[in-house]
Amino acid sequence: MIDLGLDLYRTIGQCADRLGIDAYAVGGVVRDYFLQRPCTDIDVVCIGNTEGGEVHIGIELAHAASQALGGSKVSVFKTFGTASFRHTVDGHEYELEFVGARRESYSHDSRKPVVENGTLEDDQRRRDFTVNALAVCLNAERYGELMDPFGGIADLDAGILRTPLDPDITFSDDPLRMMRAVRFASQLGFRIADDTFEAITRNAKRIEIVSAERVMVELNKIMLSPTPSVGLKLMQKCGLMQLILPEISALQGVETVDGRGHKDIFYHTMQVLDNVASTADSLWLRWAALLHDVGKPGVKHYDPKQGWSFHGHEARGAHMVKRIFKRLRLPLGEEMRYVEKLVMLHMRPIILAEDVVTDSAVRRLLFEAGDDIEDLMLLCNADITTRNEEKQRRHRANFELVKRKLVELEERDRIRNFQPPVSGEDIMTTFGIGPCREIGTIKDAIKDAILDGQIPNERDAAWQMMLDLAKGLGLTPVAGQ
Repeated sequence: MIDLGLDLYRTIGQCADRLGIDAYAVGGVVRDYFLQRPCTDIDVVCIGNTEGGEVHIGIELAHAASQALGGSKVSVFKTFGTASFRHTVDGHEYELEFVGARRESYSHDSRKPVVENGTLEDDQRRRDFTVNALAVCLNAERYGELMDPFGGIADLDAGILRTPLDPDITFSDDPLRMMRAVRFASQLGFRIADDTFEAITRNAKRIEIVSAERVMVELNKIMLSPTPSVGLKLMQKCGLMQLILPEISALQGVETVDGRGHKDIFYHTMQVLDNVASTADSLWLRWAALLHDVGKPGVKHYDPKQGWSFHGHEARGAHMVKRIFKRLRLPLGEEMRYVEKLVMLHMRPIILAEDVVTDSAVRRLLFEAGDDIEDLMLLCNADITTRNEEKQRRHRANFELVKRKLVELEERDRIRNFQPPVSGEDIMTTFGIGPCREIGTIKDAIKDAILDGQIPNERDAAWQMMLDLAKGLGLTPVAGQ
């Protein structure tokens, strides 16, 4: 007998018994029980006849279980015969979804199935992978009985992902399952069975009938997995990357001229992403790591004397971010602007670390990065992937110098997110003028003087500089100012 560990399962079973329904916990919650992973999404499959007809048994059991567990509001989707509600246990919120057992059939140009009533095994057969086709009975007489018709437990033990049915049928019917295979491999550290992976490769183009929003749910879960490169390399190998993120796929490969080649940007990017993932959970910082070198193919240049160069790739890459986010249906607000900023600035600390680290250059970096300076430094540290130990030692030593100067200058000069102590309103009031080019000239000069360390970040010094600059521009303070 398997005890899934929460009293609510027995409560659901008791409600099912009263209604004359067979009820089973299925899918991820059973899989994660064996993997000893937390799971808050509970799927319950129902079988039997009720007054509302078999198609409504999931809805009837959901209402009964909700009342027995305290009366949470039930959301009903009659078209699909499903119902769900939320329930909190010991501070943890669970999402419970109830549905009648079903079998599905698909047309070639749609991932929306034709649904019919079915048996438990029909329902398990339609699942994506054997490890997600496990079911545990919740009825009192057979409570805890495991139903495993496709060898899911053996596949869990072996760490293998394979489909209950012919994988070509599974992936052609619902192409999103290809992304789910990659996601589970990345999240769980499982291997995709050879025949299953080959079927993904054959059916990769079918992903084009799935909405970008649904693809992104899976891709973002891959990005948030412990080692994102596992899933992204699988996407590249099977052809999904070329269809979803062709800009990243294009990074792979090494061009050689006169016996001189550059490093493979795709695999470098994977290493940088994994380096970031090892220290930060932020999804958007991971996206910045994935896209930090995306502009390189467009600016790649070979010089017989200097070798390969990628000058300006950071600006090219930052310009590409909005187009990529828009196509993928990723948010176009502050998340996108954050990624743009980090892609644009990611070379700055590295250039500083390779050159003389001046106070002026560090002030400007701090001013432009603002509150994202810590994330930028984390990304840039992750970007040091050279295998030359002496070069890496030198880069990291200089990088630490940049970090120390950032702290010192922030404490002393308060540069982060600073606004010049003299505003445009101050200038207009002092000289009795309206908006004009001279105001911008004065403000920019004061800002540059502060960033270059020529004057302190203080109002008195900035005010005197304003007066001096205005005199040179032929401006005179109005009386009383």
